[in-house]
Amino acid sequence: MLSFVRFTSSKAAKYVPTSGVYPKGFVVGGIHCGVKKDGKSLDLAMLKNVYHEPATASAVFTKNKFKAAPVQVSRKILDNNNGNHINSIIVNSGNANAVTGKKGYEDAQAMVDATDKAAGNSESNSTLVMSTGVIGNLLPIDNILSGIPKLAESDLGSSHDHWIACAKAICTTDTFPKLVSKNFEIDGITYTLAGLAKGAGMICPNMATLLGFFATDAPISEDAIKVLVANAVARSFNSISVDGDMSTNDTIVGIANGAAGGQLIDLSKESKPKFDKLQEEFTSFAQQLAQLVVRDGEGATKFITINVKDAQSYSDAHTVAKTISNSSLVKTAMYGKDANWGRILCSIGYSEVEAIIPERTNVSFVPADGSAKLDLLVNGEPQQVDEERASEILEFEDLRIEIELGTGGGEDCEFWTCDLTHEYITINGDYRS
Repeated sequence: MLSFVRFTSSKAAKYVPTSGVYPKGFVVGGIHCGVKKDGKSLDLAMLKNVYHEPATASAVFTKNKFKAAPVQVSRKILDNNNGNHINSIIVNSGNANAVTGKKGYEDAQAMVDATDKAAGNSESNSTLVMSTGVIGNLLPIDNILSGIPKLAESDLGSSHDHWIACAKAICTTDTFPKLVSKNFEIDGITYTLAGLAKGAGMICPNMATLLGFFATDAPISEDAIKVLVANAVARSFNSISVDGDMSTNDTIVGIANGAAGGQLIDLSKESKPKFDKLQEEFTSFAQQLAQLVVRDGEGATKFITINVKDAQSYSDAHTVAKTISNSSLVKTAMYGKDANWGRILCSIGYSEVEAIIPERTNVSFVPADGSAKLDLLVNGEPQQVDEERASEILEFEDLRIEIELGTGGGEDCEFWTCDLTHEYITINGDYRS
């Protein structure tokens, strides 16, 4: 049976950090517990808050109607706790525990209970649970329940290696573990954000086959972290696409323990300057992490930024960008290095956005080397495209497609996607074999 993880050294060398900065008061780690069948790949990850104050947390979940058992359990815990006293996260990879009925729900809850006990949480239901992998199979729950105390007792830490192990343990078809960290300052206090994500296929808002969490040692109220996470995800993980498929398991969690000190950041008028700074940091951080998911798209050879400008509303800009990003015709043209911009126009036209004015629409390729952009359509008029120049631009791994809608609304959106290749079919054609 496929062990899922397909780590490659070339991508790891480019995108996996060799060091990092990590928030105070959290320990993490990953081990192999026997969910994956190869006997060695890491498949169980944990984050634990070890600061003396309980953490606050919030999450954004899949909108798929067939919500996986861990999504149901985690949502219930957050609702019942109102985002308070969330002190650990447990994640398994290799099995999604999705469409598994009553037994799947019971297994997800058992993972929560076992983690609460192993982590020494003072209250029950202080753990959020995630799973990823094949849909429709029951978890090897005994393996997981045996692995949880082992992980909690001897394999957690705060070093870079511990964070890398944690990131590896949540991977399935990823070619590299996705880990980002940063320091930032508010009112003279240095805070830290660190986060990880998994995802390479079944990627489309809302959100994608995405699991991930980011942790900070900033002091954030339960109401504030809800807004911070929701806004950051809207402009990051909900603005990416690989293949247009929405998973049953998508979960992105933000957790804060306040271990770095400072006054509580909440939604009050007094906190607004600090909250605004925190929102800026959360959003840019989430975008960086989400873009790594696109760069690791199954079989992808290109990272494509869709930049829609001057829409009537942000929603319109987002819809147009998403429609282009999900077009198989656009994505295969980019893989074939074919400047077939008519496919872009076609997808704009069927995006169901009313405020599209063909006579004011502009489309350009913007090369990654900073050289002059190549205009394809100007105010609805096709340009004489230099095919040789277009081919040069499409040779780059990174490409920006710029669309100006000319509505006068002034609203912009960036969306990130990749090309669609033969390798994508190969990976997904034998996913379970």
